[in-house]
Amino acid sequence: MNTDPIADYLTRVRNAIKANHRIVEIPASNLKKEITKVLFDKGYIANYKFEDTTTQGTIKIALKYNAITKIPAIRTLTRISKPGLRQYAGVDNMPRVLNGLGIAILSTSKGVMTDKEAAKLNIGGEVLCHVY
Repeated sequence: MNTDPIADYLTRVRNAIKANHRIVEIPASNLKKEITKVLFDKGYIANYKFEDTTTQGTIKIALKYNAITKIPAIRTLTRISKPGLRQYAGVDNMPRVLNGLGIAILSTSKGVMTDKEAAKLNIGGEVLCHVY
């Protein structure tokens, strides 16, 4: 049993990148689907597909690499808010990832979004992870 499904999601993606895999399969949940959509919208993954073959379903993520240098689009994936210590950020103290070059994925009352989108909507939330 996974006690932290988001950490498991991030670890599976991180391990697939280190092994230079093109596709990674992850057990699905609504929060994981939303995180996947944010990563796709911001250009960190090439494509994704939600499959509902089992009761839970799976997410297939096509990882993105540079065509020439083979460097992955995702350099670092860090879990911030953990089950033992939740990390929340208000509008005033929104995290800056890599001085604005990376993104922080937040779970807000309006759904899962990046730190910049949350700042535009003037809302805070739980900081799930940093991506750059």
